[in-house]
Amino acid sequence: MLFLCTGNSARSVLAEAILERIGSDRFRAYSAGSFPRGKIHPAALNLLKDMGHPTDHLRSKSWDKFTGASAPQIDLIFTVCDNTAAETCPIWSGQPITVHWGLPDPAAVDDSDDDITQAFNATYQQLSKRISTFIQLAVNSSNKAELLSQLVITGPSIAQSTQETV
Repeated sequence: MLFLCTGNSARSVLAEAILERIGSDRFRAYSAGSFPRGKIHPAALNLLKDMGHPTDHLRSKSWDKFTGASAPQIDLIFTVCDNTAAETCPIWSGQPITVHWGLPDPAAVDDSDDDITQAFNATYQQLSKRISTFIQLAVNSSNKAELLSQLVITGPSIAQSTQETV
């Protein structure tokens, strides 16, 4: 599974870490950005470390890494920001299913440190709920078509704006 965001510095990295923790027995998690910032937001790293996630391997990287013959096989792509969902994506091998999980960008919060921490915590909690729900759907689905129908049917319980964009 590939989580995409424009900067690959906050939401997509949080999602990658969450899936690695709760779904690593069934899924391989990746994250990338269309215009990666080149570094992970410090508040995202602090939150992940505080939650006991390993962070040494996390990097802000381009979605180009996931195209071409040497790219890992991607079955599902989740865009977690509206900007990335609206961009023209590369051609992904294997025709992965793409689902949009729009979330506000916690990295855009520039108020107090407490406000920034709260924004990252809220994003982490939303992603945790959505990923947990997705894992349960995936466990109970026998194929991609069934999983897709479940994602679309149960969209509001997974995400406010889940939509299939194959």
